[in-house]
Amino acid sequence: MNLYSLSLSDIAKKIKLKEVLIKEVLDSVYARIDEVEPKVDAYITLTKEYAYKRAQELQEKLDNGENIGVLGGVPIAIKDNICTKDIKTTCASRMLENFIPPYDATVIKKLEENGAIIIGKTNMDEFAMGSSTETSYFKKTKNPWDLEKVPGGSSGGSAACVASDMAFAALGSDTGGSIRQPASYCSVIGLKPTYGLVSRYGLVAFASSLDQIGPFTKTVEDAAIMLNVITGHDNMDTTSLDIDYEDYTKALVNSVDKIRIGIDKNFTKDGVAEDVKNAYNNSLELLQKLGANIVEVDLSYAKYSLATYYIIATAEASSNLGRYDGIRYGHRAKEFSDLIDLYKKSRTEGFGDEVKRRIMLGTYVLSSGYYDAYYKRAQQVRTLIINEFKKAFDNCDVILIPTAPNTAFKFGAKAENPLEMYLEDIYTVPVNIAGLPGISIPAGFDKDAMPIGLQIIANAFDEQKMLQVAYTFEQNTDFHSKKPEIK
Repeated sequence: MNLYSLSLSDIAKKIKLKEVLIKEVLDSVYARIDEVEPKVDAYITLTKEYAYKRAQELQEKLDNGENIGVLGGVPIAIKDNICTKDIKTTCASRMLENFIPPYDATVIKKLEENGAIIIGKTNMDEFAMGSSTETSYFKKTKNPWDLEKVPGGSSGGSAACVASDMAFAALGSDTGGSIRQPASYCSVIGLKPTYGLVSRYGLVAFASSLDQIGPFTKTVEDAAIMLNVITGHDNMDTTSLDIDYEDYTKALVNSVDKIRIGIDKNFTKDGVAEDVKNAYNNSLELLQKLGANIVEVDLSYAKYSLATYYIIATAEASSNLGRYDGIRYGHRAKEFSDLIDLYKKSRTEGFGDEVKRRIMLGTYVLSSGYYDAYYKRAQQVRTLIINEFKKAFDNCDVILIPTAPNTAFKFGAKAENPLEMYLEDIYTVPVNIAGLPGISIPAGFDKDAMPIGLQIIANAFDEQKMLQVAYTFEQNTDFHSKKPEIK
């Protein structure tokens, strides 16, 4: 048995029962990384020295009868836009190529308090701007199911490393689908929590009103365990909510009896691959057989989500990325004539094309004369979308839609057409616009044996219901247990 192939919950149990040493688990995972990382390219930085030192400390605690936490000794990977003290955090950008944060993000502290071992930082689209992990300054991460195809984005590295057993779980960030879409492409679980449920302190900001940290895992149970660890109020984040937090593992009930599942047929009318549509319909049929009630809901404003998203997200990105000026930290041009020239050259050299494109779009929609026409109107449409979801949840418990309209595509297939690339997020952005929780779970494969994801959306703070439906679906299918053959 290869230890690296186990689920997070299984490996955590084996460690606590002293059936395996923590060092043996690390050895297994790093051996797997040595074997497949050269083909997949999921990591930017590996933290071997730190990981083995931490493994030794945790093993000593365990041997002394101390509690090492729910994630005690479990190797976890982290998206490279989440700050890790004394470990490089690059955002896959030349701008932050050598940036070493002086502090840990709150989620990192929470992971370590619960015994996790950080084994590396994963590749991503530069500053989380992209849907394929092709905009990374360092490398292109490959999809473990087909190395000629993208793993999705922007958290492609985190999805690929969990799918290829190079970590038991990973953290990603989701601004418009950046956890759920790669989870769909790579056949893993990807969970985006309710906005404000997980602290964003230490997450390098892309679009502050949309960004949310969440986990990639091999099973729904593992997702619930990770969610338990990373949620909670944080005084360091003004958007973090001070509420009573649930034990999400209590939602792991194999039943959807009388649960109302909302569907909007418009979501699967146009622009959806036939195999994706079939998998979605089969999923609905299965859940209905298991006792769920299917009800129709009206989400007609959701079709404006993509346009709304790309106005709000680029506006916030333009503002957030203004801090990278070549003076305080980050890339600095070596030759310049004056202060303005320093700004211009540092940003020209430090940012890639997609980041520049979004900064320009955001600056435009915030500019004098255009603010009311674009940004203000987008915020008004956002309110309409939020209210429409609230109304829908009066009649249903969860909403089911495909995670993405297509399966993973080949490298370069959409690189020359940004609009076509943006359309890959058409089913995920409404969730971020409304601040709702969403989860993508494996729901089948297309004719080329590429994974298809099913997205379950719940009302704000109703992760319990979302996890229950996801768990029931998982328990009655075997899609999540299939593994890619990496050749």
